[in-house]
Amino acid sequence: MRHGGQVLVESLVALGARRAFGVPGESYLAVLDALHDTAGQLDFINSRNEGGAAFMAAAWGKLTGSPGICMVTRGPGVTNASIGIHTAMQDSAPMICFVGQVGTDMKGREAFQEIDYRAVFGTMAKWAVEIDRVERILSRAWTMGRSARPGRVVVALPEDMLSSACEASALTGPIRLAEPAPDAQALREARAMLAASARPLILIGGCNWTGAGQAAMQAFAEASNIPVIAAFRYQDMFDNHSPVYAGEAGVGMPAHVKALIRQADCILAVNTRFGEMTTDGYTLLSVPDPVQRLIHVHASADEIGKIYRPQIGIVSGPNALAESLEPVSGGWNEWTAAARAGYEATFDLPPQPSPVDMGLVTAHLRDVLAADAIITNGAGNFAYWPNKAMKYGKAGRLLAPQSGAMGYGVPAAIAARIAHPGRQVVCFAGDGDFQMNFQELATAAQYDAAPVILILNNGIYGTIRAHQERNYPARVSGTDMVSPDFPMIARAYGMHGERVEATADFPAALDRALTSPTGAVLDLNTAAEALTPRQSLSEMRAAALKAQA
Repeated sequence: MRHGGQVLVESLVALGARRAFGVPGESYLAVLDALHDTAGQLDFINSRNEGGAAFMAAAWGKLTGSPGICMVTRGPGVTNASIGIHTAMQDSAPMICFVGQVGTDMKGREAFQEIDYRAVFGTMAKWAVEIDRVERILSRAWTMGRSARPGRVVVALPEDMLSSACEASALTGPIRLAEPAPDAQALREARAMLAASARPLILIGGCNWTGAGQAAMQAFAEASNIPVIAAFRYQDMFDNHSPVYAGEAGVGMPAHVKALIRQADCILAVNTRFGEMTTDGYTLLSVPDPVQRLIHVHASADEIGKIYRPQIGIVSGPNALAESLEPVSGGWNEWTAAARAGYEATFDLPPQPSPVDMGLVTAHLRDVLAADAIITNGAGNFAYWPNKAMKYGKAGRLLAPQSGAMGYGVPAAIAARIAHPGRQVVCFAGDGDFQMNFQELATAAQYDAAPVILILNNGIYGTIRAHQERNYPARVSGTDMVSPDFPMIARAYGMHGERVEATADFPAALDRALTSPTGAVLDLNTAAEALTPRQSLSEMRAAALKAQA
């Protein structure tokens, strides 16, 4: 006979889980015992904080489409992890968080670190459950995490359920979960509505696209010549080099994207939940009945009509929808051309008032990074650069939190390197953002998961400072920071670390970072100062080559 922890771990292996991120705890010792026998099949990634572990699991789910597994102990462990659970919720990313729980004989007494997980996570999780029989450990959680709108599942595991001997059999493999397909009549009506429009627009989002689904959606949009915009932080779901791609509807939304949404007379919204950022605070479309004719496609019927009532609601997965679409034609060539021109104009950036000009830095990154590079970021004004100034091709990926959680970028970059050790992974972080989770550099070192981290260091909590200066001028409070020596911290974790004081120094520093076998931290001086004459990109490169020579 085996104990419940072995049944859980054997089931996870059969379902296809390959990594579990967590911090060890005494409440799930039986699971750790079972993981002793699965090295190379299901490996436990020992993080330094449960928040970092949960971010890694959320990023894993978003990147791979397979539920990210997080394992934490009860009480303080899971409350630390709640930030990643919330992020997975808003990202619609598949994730399962397993939490050790007090023994069943202790329940209801406010035992040591006891929490009612159904109550705490009832509104944050797609499903929160506490098992009461060993054989029920995993029968539903995996499917719940992946189905309809993918999301986070919290499973509480009482200690005695894990340690008890049982005769239960492990699950034998994953269920093939067929994606819901669109109704044929609804498709015909949607096609007719698009064809009759003068200013059609496609809005896409979500993280559960396949390569075939993305290709089909791009083929449809290009053949129909309809402009495409991406929902907040999902611009990697559509080739940004396509002539119909027109930008991202998110924080700091460009004026031309706002205009596209407002002026469109028909919007095909696929796999998006119409969040606050994508709708500019629900102002770009009137609630509940938009002026724009709306075709809303989502795998979850609960999302259709939740905020906006569509003319046509289609319950379908994004890939099945895209592969069912047939091109339409109309007289909107000028509309689409203007949309694309508006997007391209966003890259014509003015000089930046800092020693390291991020406009030129991101232009250089666009030129030199691999086509399949993975970019990550946390939260702060600095996120403008990976979100608005980078371009994502068919193979590129962006891992960025729709929840606006600081500290996500570093753990997400580590998870990305573990998932794809051969790909370039670059994390954008603010100086405050980096300090939320830089202890996870130890995790990176332990598992040879070495990203390149760019710290945009301006010595302040920039987003909050901007709000302060707008709402309470000359009354700045609580937003100045004194930070440590970031390159020294990087070196303490065995990584390459250096300070970049000027734009011209960045290309050579990036070369050293990308070729470092242990990863790198580049501390970029982005503190505001008076504008100085701006070098061109070619002059910057020439200066770097001269310095190298």
